[in-house]
Amino acid sequence: MAARPQARPAFGILAAISGSHMVNDMMQSLILAMYPILKGEFSLSFGQIGLITLTYQLTASLLQPLVGLFTDRRPQPYSLPFGMGSTLVGLMLLAFAPSFGVVLLAAAFVGVGSSIFHPESSRIARLASGGRHGFAQSVFQVGGNTGTAVGPLLAAAVIVPFGQRSVAFFGLAALLGIVLLLQVSRWYATHHVATASRSRPAAVAPYPRGVVLGAVGVLLVLIFSKYFYVAGISSFYTFYLMERFGLTVQSAQFHLFFFLLASAAGTVLGGPVGDRIGRKPVIWVSILGVAPFALLLPHADLFWTTTLTVIIGLVLSSAFSAILVYAQELMPGKVGMVSGLFFGFAFGMGGLGAAVLGMLADRTSIAFVYQAIAYLPLLGVVAVFLPKGARRAA
Repeated sequence: MAARPQARPAFGILAAISGSHMVNDMMQSLILAMYPILKGEFSLSFGQIGLITLTYQLTASLLQPLVGLFTDRRPQPYSLPFGMGSTLVGLMLLAFAPSFGVVLLAAAFVGVGSSIFHPESSRIARLASGGRHGFAQSVFQVGGNTGTAVGPLLAAAVIVPFGQRSVAFFGLAALLGIVLLLQVSRWYATHHVATASRSRPAAVAPYPRGVVLGAVGVLLVLIFSKYFYVAGISSFYTFYLMERFGLTVQSAQFHLFFFLLASAAGTVLGGPVGDRIGRKPVIWVSILGVAPFALLLPHADLFWTTTLTVIIGLVLSSAFSAILVYAQELMPGKVGMVSGLFFGFAFGMGGLGAAVLGMLADRTSIAFVYQAIAYLPLLGVVAVFLPKGARRAA
């Protein structure tokens, strides 16, 4: 059967959804960047710090697959501004939280916002891809990673000198995100009506059910490896630098920014390279390839710690776009459910990792945590069990 001609990517929509992703994840990263402030303000243990991460990421992880499954059947174009509104509420609660319990409530609102935003935004990125699915997912993902990278810089420039309540200022960014998402929602509603009126061939899985389930299991192991490891970096890197090298809070946040910026840059590579050479080689290299650097990291001085974390962020972050598109091609016709499952599992593993590693740090030390997580990228070897490549779905 001849392939249908592919339209050009809708670059304006991809830019808008990427910009909204930047705003969404920037507000999430403000929570991470505020950990030293919250720790001092409420006399928190490392276990309680991990519980904050667990709250917003577990909230998102539980809801995202359900949101994706529901919207596969009944698309909700205007759910995106609503999700950003939930994140805005969480940000305001965080700015004026009088207790640790309210901080957790704020984190939960941010998690609900993400649970709505990610599955639907990923679906829109695919619809706007013009067939360049890896490229579109990378554009979408780089916005989120850029926002995550900018958070610590904004915290160092605004929140550290002006205090917890200055977080409310970033509500303006959330309002900008809502405006962008209203435009995206209008395009999505029009596009959905237009495509729904055309008959489409039934989606057929490229492999038997057993092979698909086995491949999904392997991909989830890789997500566990990546996000458990990233939780150790993103949640505790500032404390690690302050404890081991005597850095100030602001200086440590700049080093965290370098890691997160490298992660944003790596995201740009994973999708387009996967479009050209296949998803499996990208997945293989991006997870297992960081293992030598991760094993060296706990033994490095400050210069090499920064250098190694930049390399780790650059290589490791290229994995997710390739993993997500690979999974979408394994299960065509279930874009929302697949996106929700993988975003949700990633968030859940990040939250669980932060909580477990926080308790481990309380019992041992931050340095021991970094030695323990160094072996996680070795799990990338399971990528050998993936089928060579899923058939590309339109």
